[in-house]
Amino acid sequence: MIVFPAIDLKQGQVVRLAEGDMDRATVYGDNPAEQAKLFAAAGAGHLHVVDLDGAFAGESRNREAVEAIIAEFPGHVQLGGGIRTPEAVEGWFNLGVSRLVIGSAALSNPQFVKDMAREWENGIVVAVDARDGMVATEGWANVSDVPVADLARRFEDAGVASLLFTDIGRDGLLKGCNIDATVDLARQTNMPVIASGGVKGLCDIRLLSVHASDGIEGVITGRALYDGRLDLAAALQMAEQA
Repeated sequence: MIVFPAIDLKQGQVVRLAEGDMDRATVYGDNPAEQAKLFAAAGAGHLHVVDLDGAFAGESRNREAVEAIIAEFPGHVQLGGGIRTPEAVEGWFNLGVSRLVIGSAALSNPQFVKDMAREWENGIVVAVDARDGMVATEGWANVSDVPVADLARRFEDAGVASLLFTDIGRDGLLKGCNIDATVDLARQTNMPVIASGGVKGLCDIRLLSVHASDGIEGVITGRALYDGRLDLAAALQMAEQA
């Protein structure tokens, strides 16, 4: 199982939001590239980066910071936030991003996602962000009437690398990952699932790793790392055993 330390970007700074609310951002630093180096030094081989401003704007807003992260992080960078055109997809892959996360467009323009998944093999991750079981889009500002599993099934045969499932109601609150909902989604689809939202400590890593055989590919963690509640090296060691 993969542990993805997270770097969320807002106006070039490293932040964490509470329940996806831009007005409830906690700033953890102003040097994203240096943070990426620290995660690499702890043993991380994968990194999850989100351009929060881009998620709301529909296009990149923290390009310089992302480029600096790519230059400094020796492992795989997974990037999300405002990726909604073929040109944006091609541009990021050409810069060295390993995988791109597409969220809002998965609901509004599913054919675009399928086309990109076929063109960029194992490069596209579909973000399935949920509030009370329903898909949320546009930086989580809008909640649809589409159930999470229904959206996920639309991409089962499209060549999508993984699903990234986030329980918005837990994101950034250290309440613990929604293990049951994450595992349930993995069991309902034939795609690997990455868990996100609410990770509070090593207990979440342990519980998720038990379900690696159910299709849990990895877990994204942010605030727990920044607040010192989760030791990255210990999390990586536990995940390797899954």
